[in-house]
Amino acid sequence: MFKQPAVYILASKRNGTLYVGVTSNLAKRVWEHKNALVEGFTNRYRVHHLVYYELHEEMELAISREKQIKKWKRAWKLEMIEKQNSDWRDLSEEVS
Repeated sequence: MFKQPAVYILASKRNGTLYVGVTSNLAKRVWEHKNALVEGFTNRYRVHHLVYYELHEEMELAISREKQIKKWKRAWKLEMIEKQNSDWRDLSEEVS
């Protein structure tokens, strides 16, 4: 299995509920979210659209970045998403 550390943001809809996560296999993790295999927040609030992601060389860097983004104000997260994905497209097909 190919491992590529990644930080990702899922959204319920444009400007909707956000979820920041980290994984070593982005395609698999997004598939799990979309198919309601992940219990908890994303399933409860239907946060299944991949709207942002970053790939990292090492898991430690990805985890550090995830923690950094989680501490950000919501407005900063929205701004980051808008810069990379102004249409709020679901990017899951890019990573599958």
